[in-house]
Amino acid sequence: MDLRLPRLRGPAPRRPRRWAAAAAAVVVLAGAGTWTAVASDGAPPVHRADRVMDMGGGVRIDTSYVTAGSTSGRRPAVLLAHGFGGSKDDVREEAEQLARDGYAVLTWSARGFGRSTGKIGLNDPKGEVADVSRLIDWLAKRPDVQLDKSGDPRVGVTGASYGGAVSLLAAGYDQRVDAIAPAVTYWNLSDALFPNGVFKKLWAGIFINSGGGCGNFEAQLCAMYNRVAESGTPDAAASGILEERSPSAVADRIKVPTLIVQGQSDSLFPLGQADAMAKAIRANGAPVDVDWISGGHDGGDMEADRVQSRAGSWFDRYLKDDKGADTGPAFRVTRTGGIDSTDGAAQLRGASADTYPGLESGQRTVALTGREQTFDNPAGASPPAISALPGIGGTGGLSQLSSLGVGVSLDFPGQFARFESAPFGSDLRITGSPTVTVHVESSTDDAVLFGKVYDVGPGGTQQVLPSQLVTPVRVEGAKAGKDVTLTLPAIDHDVQKGHRLRLVVSSTDLGYASPAAPATYTVSLKGDLKVPTAPAVKTAAASLPAWVWWLPPVAALAALALLLTGRRRTTAGAPDPELAEVPLQITDLSKRYAKSADRYAVRDLSFRVEKGQVLGLLGPNGAGKTTTLRMLMGLITPDAGEIRVFGHEIRPGAPVLSRVGAFVEGAGFLPHLSGRENLELYWQATGRPPEDAHLEEALEIAGLGDALARAVRTYSQGMRQRLAIAQAMLGLPDLLILDEPTNGLDPPQIREMREVMIRYAAAGRTVIVSSHLLAEVEQSCTHLVVMDRGRLIQAGPVSEIVGSGDTLLVGTGAPVDEPVVEKIGALPGVASAVAADGGILIRLDEGGSAQRLVVELVRLEVPVESVGPHRRLEDAFLTLIGGAA
Repeated sequence: MDLRLPRLRGPAPRRPRRWAAAAAAVVVLAGAGTWTAVASDGAPPVHRADRVMDMGGGVRIDTSYVTAGSTSGRRPAVLLAHGFGGSKDDVREEAEQLARDGYAVLTWSARGFGRSTGKIGLNDPKGEVADVSRLIDWLAKRPDVQLDKSGDPRVGVTGASYGGAVSLLAAGYDQRVDAIAPAVTYWNLSDALFPNGVFKKLWAGIFINSGGGCGNFEAQLCAMYNRVAESGTPDAAASGILEERSPSAVADRIKVPTLIVQGQSDSLFPLGQADAMAKAIRANGAPVDVDWISGGHDGGDMEADRVQSRAGSWFDRYLKDDKGADTGPAFRVTRTGGIDSTDGAAQLRGASADTYPGLESGQRTVALTGREQTFDNPAGASPPAISALPGIGGTGGLSQLSSLGVGVSLDFPGQFARFESAPFGSDLRITGSPTVTVHVESSTDDAVLFGKVYDVGPGGTQQVLPSQLVTPVRVEGAKAGKDVTLTLPAIDHDVQKGHRLRLVVSSTDLGYASPAAPATYTVSLKGDLKVPTAPAVKTAAASLPAWVWWLPPVAALAALALLLTGRRRTTAGAPDPELAEVPLQITDLSKRYAKSADRYAVRDLSFRVEKGQVLGLLGPNGAGKTTTLRMLMGLITPDAGEIRVFGHEIRPGAPVLSRVGAFVEGAGFLPHLSGRENLELYWQATGRPPEDAHLEEALEIAGLGDALARAVRTYSQGMRQRLAIAQAMLGLPDLLILDEPTNGLDPPQIREMREVMIRYAAAGRTVIVSSHLLAEVEQSCTHLVVMDRGRLIQAGPVSEIVGSGDTLLVGTGAPVDEPVVEKIGALPGVASAVAADGGILIRLDEGGSAQRLVVELVRLEVPVESVGPHRRLEDAFLTLIGGAA
């Protein structure tokens, strides 16, 4: 694995030169060629010139200089650095885009990477940082680069991870740098790899391996790593080496406009690193904006397009001096704002504030309960608890699963203490670092502990560790007893009403080095948990579509017209007495496409739905689901076959439709009216008696609470969705039809919607739900109807269609040999394991669990990249439709 991450864009204004570049002049050894790309759609062609530059001491750096458009005139420059383990090739596309935006862009492969020579120095001021100054010297001599004065080009620096750190260091050591945009990087590398004196062994090992092995590093770095890895304890010399190569070493000298982008899914460089750099640079009087993105080194969405656009605007403002450039809010955090109904991926929404709140804003005290507890550090610190698993990145990373409400962390009995809050009476948004003080006693002089806060659902059935982050701490002098304040990982997490917070203090963690000698720890509470709420950070409300304004009056007028004309109805056939208690019977239903004699949207469809069922209607786009629902609601007429609801044939205007409630493509509400007023107005338009609305019962099922008294324009997307469901439930219809009810909802809101459907059917009524979210359907529905190309593929209970067992798809970075697959199949708790495309399909037996499986896979050195805990229905669905979705 390497530490390369999707990159940014960027540039900013000038400062007088203070720090001299290295004395050795840059010598261009070779021009490896010039490359030109002719852009489409009228964009200017991009020119790239590759050169190898001599940095002195036998070190040669491979560079690319990228420009676009006319070569006449001068322009600002941007130095674009790559991530650890990568090379200049990783940032080629970003360099081309910056060039098209009017910048002269210089990229390079750092020492020890790509085709550059030299040893890796972890951004040594005398090595990699001095190289940047030599590259600025070279830019200063270019005839097409804008100068502030002789030898001083207008230049910005940007990069992610390793490249982000060098941008900060360049600004501290070379005052010719005018603006920077570091991303997902560190402020203090010692603090990142040795947090609170604890060795972050897995990430440190990944660093060494990504660099090609210890021999590719400077000798003192290699010796330092070997020493700490062997002892498991960082020493003062090791910390000193890393600190002197960290941006924090020149904190008082970084005085340029800085856009800080940091990842929430990042156990390597967590949000606390960005907080420290923001405070230090702002204290120097420089403009600083902070952006917390969804992804990070542990996986998730890196939001590359948005971040690159923001960095480009940052450079436009501070390098081109474009005062009209929109650089964004002072603080922005990405939150999960819904689900893409086509693929189930989390949709992202931003929350922002006019000032950066830090990690302690709006602290709220949360009382915890729990007696003094004693637990063990086992010999060899094994088995270890699991939080983050470095190396499992991408959209299947553990941190991404936790953001979707999936608990994948693991603590072993007898190896932790826990303390809990009472259930919350309202939702709580945590934005920042919770803190708590505990008293620690140990049977040894030193103790190593790991603090974490779980979000625990009602009944304790669901336990989620936000972003899979923990705080390690080494407690010296613990044998005599010591009070320790734990500053827990910074997160942005929504705790739902009815959930609790659980503080866990553990003796082990897979990612860190714990003492190998056995020990006994005793931990008790010395105060309440304090959680920051950052009240000034507001999530942008989803915009109201135009139809929200015009659809309700039109609907009211249509209803009035029906009343005035006596509500004319189409004559339907006689009811079938044998189907009087059957909510829905569809027989040989067909509907052709308009103006087509032989193309069918639905063809020969037959299935039956009983009382108390929650039926999921599944199928790829174009399967005929929506057409079927529209015929069921009497909105369009079938070409053949029939639909009977409680024995009555469905036709437009059929009286039995009063027993059907429907939510299709959202509902229109008057924004200035409250939720309750909107529902009352809708019911009045139906012309039915007020007492038949059963308004209170519908509202209780929908769970809107006090929000009913507020204007709908203040509602979040999830609240409007629930209001629409409540509208469909007015009159407590015996058959409720929901078309993509979770569209636009975030994971907690999806869980609420699931509970709404289950509660509604529990009273003997019937729910039909059409959805693309297979994992959600699997949890919500009792029965399924699978369609493809207008035809029925399969119908029946979920258990029959899915099959028994709990199946996981473990994605691997490389094919796994058959002997290893056989070993996995023989593990305790595993019923079977077979190789599959992209990984291994593992079925667990009754005693198996995903958490323990991950532990065993790591032990077997399986190259795990993702773990899919809800793949069973998806596998069955794709098998049924032959991958057509």
